Amino acid sequence: MTVGTVDQWVVNAAAPADLARFWAFVLGGEPVERSDGWAYVEGAEGRPRLSFQPDPAPRTAPNRVHLDVRVDDIPAATEAVVARGAVAVGGAVTDAQGSFQVLRDPEGNEFCLVVPAAR
Repeated sequence: MTVGTVDQWVVNAAAPADLARFWAFVLGGEPVERSDGWAYVEGAEGRPRLSFQPDPAPRTAPNRVHLDVRVDDIPAATEAVVARGAVAVGGAVTDAQGSFQVLRDPEGNEFCLVVPAAR
């Protein structure tokens, strides 16, 4: 039994429009600002929307959920997102599942750039 499907991922943000622009760069798509302060990334058809809701409260704990973004080249992708405001956390790691680099977006939300191991 399936209860439903993901419509959108929502992230609390102090500056929703800024994060939408950052994530549109990372994932592709167009950043869209709504009149109520929300913003989102309009992406490919069939892909859940990534939205940002206004929340002025400071972030005080690590993410309970994070995005893994598949890339072809971790060092090149890391350099590109850092130039847009991300911060690398440590160095790239390789294990049985592949390689990954942990980063924080401009508001401190963690995400990983990943190159999965060959299957």
